[in-house]
Formats: sequence, C-alpha cells, structure tokens
Amino acid sequence: MDTIIDFMKRNYKIIIAVVLLSVSLFAFKINSTKSVDPEKDKMLLELLTFVIEKGHYNPATIDDTFSKGIYKDYIEALDPSKRFFLQSDIDEFSKYETLLDDELLNKDLTFFELTYNRLMKRMDEGKNLYKDILSAPFDYSVNETFNTDYEKAPYAKTVAELKERWRKQIKLSTLSSLTDRQKIQENKEKGIVDKDNKSTSDVLNPDGIIDNSNDSEKDKTDKSSDGKPKTFEELEKITRESSMKSLDEYFGFMKDLTRDDWFSVYVNSITSRFDPHTNYFPPEEKERFDVSISGKFEGIGARLQKKNDLTEITDLISGGPAWRGKKLEAGDIVMKVAQGSDEPVDIVGMRLDDVVKKIKGPKGSEVRLTVKKVDGSIKTISIIRDIVEIEETYVKSSVVERNGVKYGVIYLPKFYIDFENKDGRDAGKDVAAEVESLKKAGVNGIVLDVRDDGGGSLSTVVDIAGLFIEQGPIVQIKSAGRKKEVLYDRDKKIEWDGPLVIMVNSFSASASEILAAAIQDYKRGIIIGSKQTYGKGTVQNVIDLNSFVRSSTEGDFGALKTTTQKFYRINGGSTQLEGVSSDVIMPDRYAYLKMGERDVDNAMPWDKIDPAQYNVWTNNSKFNKAIVDSKNRISQNPQFKLIEENAKWIDERSKENLYSLKIEDFKKSQKAIEETNKKFKPIADYDYHVKFTSLPQEVEAMKTDASLKEKRERWHESLTKDIYVEEALNVLDDLQSKLVVKKPNPVIIKKEKLVKS
Repeated sequence: MDTIIDFMKRNYKIIIAVVLLSVSLFAFKINSTKSVDPEKDKMLLELLTFVIEKGHYNPATIDDTFSKGIYKDYIEALDPSKRFFLQSDIDEFSKYETLLDDELLNKDLTFFELTYNRLMKRMDEGKNLYKDILSAPFDYSVNETFNTDYEKAPYAKTVAELKERWRKQIKLSTLSSLTDRQKIQENKEKGIVDKDNKSTSDVLNPDGIIDNSNDSEKDKTDKSSDGKPKTFEELEKITRESSMKSLDEYFGFMKDLTRDDWFSVYVNSITSRFDPHTNYFPPEEKERFDVSISGKFEGIGARLQKKNDLTEITDLISGGPAWRGKKLEAGDIVMKVAQGSDEPVDIVGMRLDDVVKKIKGPKGSEVRLTVKKVDGSIKTISIIRDIVEIEETYVKSSVVERNGVKYGVIYLPKFYIDFENKDGRDAGKDVAAEVESLKKAGVNGIVLDVRDDGGGSLSTVVDIAGLFIEQGPIVQIKSAGRKKEVLYDRDKKIEWDGPLVIMVNSFSASASEILAAAIQDYKRGIIIGSKQTYGKGTVQNVIDLNSFVRSSTEGDFGALKTTTQKFYRINGGSTQLEGVSSDVIMPDRYAYLKMGERDVDNAMPWDKIDPAQYNVWTNNSKFNKAIVDSKNRISQNPQFKLIEENAKWIDERSKENLYSLKIEDFKKSQKAIEETNKKFKPIADYDYHVKFTSLPQEVEAMKTDASLKEKRERWHESLTKDIYVEEALNVLDDLQSKLVVKKPNPVIIKKEKLVKS
C-alpha cells in the first residue's frame, strides 16, 4: 500500500534533527570505482540503520529476533517457490540466522555475498534444467500430482529431486495451457466463440513458470498447415515451445538484474523488519515513487517492455510527446537511442532500466529513436521531451441521472501531489474542481469512490475532507515522545453540503482511511464498502540519503521511506490494523482472504489517544434510516447473496494446492471449477442499465483525444455494471431531503483516557 507522506515538509523538525545528528558521522567524501564496491554497500547499511534509529517512530531492537526476521524474509524473497536452493544451501545459510544483527551493526556483507553468489550459480543450473525438461514431450497419462503450497514444501535434497520439482512445475503449467488450447479448438469446431475462456496458467503458477501465450495466439495455432485441426501431439509441441519461450524471457529478465538489484532485496529485508512500510528506494525506484505520487514525469510518454534482447513500445501515454507526434506506435521495436545530435547508441540487449534512462530526459531536450516499425521498415524518429501526465493517476468524475434525479460520481485513485511545484496538480485542488463542476451540472448527491486507493499525500486529505465540512479537525498525528498535532480544515466555506457517500474496500489504505474516518466521525456522509479498510495508520517520510554524504564519486545512494508518525481519527481511535469499519457492509468477493495490515507479522500495534473537539454534522435527519434501508436492501438482494457465496468459495479454493498432472483428472477438476464458475457468471454480467456521461469540459477534450474517449467509455460501462456503485446511488436516493440546510450545532466530544496496546 502506498504511504501517507508530506516529503520532509510537515515533519521537517524530525528530519532536521536526524540530519544534524548525522553530520559528524557521515559528512565525509567517499571514493570508489565504478565496479562492485563493497565499501559503498557498507556505507549504505550504516546510513540506513542510523537514519532509521534516529527517525523511526518506534525502531525495533536489532537483536537475534530481528535477525531471524531478516533471514526468513530474505530467503523467501530470493527463492519463493523453492526451485533454486538445495537443502544443503539452506543448512549453510541457516548458520547466519541469528548473526545478521551483528553483521548489520558491523557492516559485514559475508551473508549477502554467500547467498548472492550461490543464487547466481543455482540460476545458471536452473536454465539447463528447464531446457532439458522441455526437450521431450510430457506423458500426461501418468497418475501424479503437484502441490503448489511452496511455503510448506521442503527444499530439495539433491539436484535430481530439484529437477523433479521443476519437471512437475513446468508440466502443470503446460498441462493448463494445453487443455486451454484443446478447448479453444473444440469450441471452434462446434462454432462456439467462448469469450470467457481464459488460461489458468497464471493462476496456477504465479512465480514465473507460466505459458504467456494469450488466447489470440492460441487461436492462430489451432489449425495445421493443411487447414485441419491440430493433433494432440502438435498442440503438445506448441505448448512446450511456448513454455520454453516464456522461461527464456523470464531468465533473460533475471539476467538483467544486477548485484545492486539483489543487494536492494537484502537491504529491504532489513528495513521492512522495522515495520512493513519502512523501505529502501534505490535511485531508479525513488524516481518511480516520485512519478507515482505526482502522476507526472519528463520524457516522451511511452511505455516499454523487454522482449528477449529487444525493447518494444507497448503503449503511448495520451497527451505525451510521442502520442502527439503520431510517429511511434505500439509494437515498434526500439533499436538505437541518440541524445540530440549525438551518435546513436545501440540498445539491443541492454537492460530495460538503462534503456529508460536513455529515453527519458529533461523537458525541451531532443531524443532520436531508431525503431523497427510494425511493418518492418526502419525509421529514425525525433521527439522533443516534455512533461508527461499519467492520466490514470488523476481524479475523474461522471454524471448519472436516475428517475429525474442527477448524481455525480468522483473516482480518486490516489492522493497525489507535486512536491516540487506548489502550483502543480494535487488531489485536493482537483477534487475541489470536480465538485464545483458537478454542482454546475446540477447534481443532487455525490459518491466519492476511494476503492483501491492506497494513499498518498497527507495535506491533500485535509483539503478534500474540508470540502464537505464547515471547519474543524480532520486528523491527529503523533510523533514518538512528542505531543499530538491536530490538522484542521480552517476554511469555513463548505463546497458541498448535500448528500455524500464514500465508497471503500479492503484495499483503501492510509490517506483513504483518514478521509473515510473523518467523514464518518462527523457523520457527514455514509461509508459503504468492505467490512473494513486496509488498516494502515502510520505516516512515512521519504529521506534523501545523499543529504548525509558530503560528496560521492560513486553516485546516488537512493532514499529511505520510514515511518515517523502514527495518525489517529478525530475520535481518538487509530485506524492501524482495524481500519475503518463501513456504515454499510457490502459482500466482497475477497472478504475472507488475508491481505490487510493485520495480516502482516511485524505491523505496528493498535492504540488510541484523546479525541479532538469537533462538531457533528446535524443536517442528516435521514442518515440513520438510510443506513438501515441500505442494509435491508443488501440482505435481500440475490446478487449480493451470490457475491457472498462466491467469496466463501474463493476462500475455499485458495486453500486447495494439490493438482493432478494426469490430463483426464486435470480436465475433470477444471470442468468442476468451470461448472461452479457458471453459477457466479451473473456477477460479471450484472448491469443496472443507467447511462453515465462526462462533464462538458471532458466531452470537449474527447473530441480531439480518441484515447481519452475510449478510456472514459470503458469506465462508464464498468460503472453501469458495478452493483456497489448502484447501491451507493440508492443511498443517495435515501438521503434526499427538501429540508432547509441548517448549520451544524456544536457537540462537544468528551475526552477519553489514553489506552495503550
């Protein structure tokens, strides 16, 4: 989940304290070469441990228990499906299980070097294993099984045992893909177009041993050269070839990872033991984080992917320079990159991160790409870099009319902000603009959808919550050993005083939870969604590690995101672990799966502090009845009953890890799953037949932006099929009132004693 941050702005005193304390330790020059530099790695460990211990809200004790946590997380991260390391490797590694705290304090890299070198060796051996396994047909008539519960599986004791695990793992993947191909071919012979047919390979093997062929590729291979349906043997061969290609690409990606990349895995196994949201960002990752939180970057606006040694354009970002130029297109292969008039550099075989570095660059600069076009021609395309905005990051809204009443739906994917430019886009200003536009459109109620919103900037939460109340506290913040700070909305203006519904789910986290909690505590709007939100009640700051070093010829040390504070509701309660409980709970297909903060072993505890003083919204005479009516509707709705039944079935399925590798038995089990899935098909097919439309300014933009038009049409279609949005609109119906809006009467909330947990 994303974090709530205000990047060294709101918490500047904490950061300054850490910086001042560090001067004597770290203000010296580091000299090193461009090759592998253990001294830089040691310096990084020293920087991280020092900054965390001085700046973290509640730093863990670095002891044997801490060491065991690092060991477990790191080994699992290196080999999650236990297909590289042997038991003898683990026996050797385990000697360090309680020594990693000492190594960390002494800046000793022995364990990392041991595991890294062994992993590289085992990966080289793994390449030979899969190539040998896929060189001959599988016998799918043999009665054997494979268990995908890797966590409980033992490590292989011998190379032969490891090869057998690889064989079964690959066989399961190819079996799944093979049966998919057979089904497509059979359906075509019957004249059936099965739009719902999807490969189960990705589900069965989330660790990289998958057949990446999509259904369209499978369609192309279901006929022999003579036009007749392919034989079983032909389909089996195609499936193995596809699996070989998939694994070649996987190992090609792994080969691109550098020692620094693996060291970052080790470092993050250390930092995450302080809490789940304390993470190290290598330079490239820090840049990606900045893009994710601001929604923009400087470059050409093209998404890339690696295909073996080649770099392919997969998508052009709407509005970006490449999109405006209309010369690049999805499917083009980038062969060379040149900066301005410089000589072009061949990028074939170059790792993707390095290609991205060459293509991105400051606004106004020129980059020349030599590309192999989809039609096979070779062209050199000049592009002037510019600011690229990732439209999917930003808020959007839509209008719907039902029974003569008009409502607005606002979707906020992230609480974004541009820390470098106070005049740049931020969620607070953008949501305010959307609310104003919806008011002009004459809406009678607003749904604010923060489902799947993992958080972002703390200041934008205060701004957004302030749109719906007269004034008052929004959130309380507490730093270690300091008095609490209360963040207020001090603007008496209410942008929207009408009916309000906030939609959440179990992936609404951090900033989303602050917003939902504030609206709930004020009784300003009704919270509907999952039983509870994610449960992240901590605040993080991103600290530039380079600020602790006077100068460095080695380059960038990256950044540390660390937990510096906890936030609390204005009623004094924490959202940590518990999240925000919905006023109206709607059945959720994933309600029974473990994926919240409470399911993380080293999450910070729940507690509470004194409440703030705030005035409960009183213009809500229909508030309680609307909640009761919604609950009654949901309990009687057959669609919601089906979703609840589906959720229980998904939970049961998630615990089933044993698969037959005998084709007839596998088909039987898959057929049983398909039959059950047919029962739940109405969930996906649901449509409550209303029309969502864009606001006037967006309608104008869509006239010249086909990509935006397509995206909005897809979104509007998804809204008409979303039963959760339908119920949110029903609640807005229930909240409608012709009563004159009254100012809220002051209600003093009594302070409660601090309860420690």
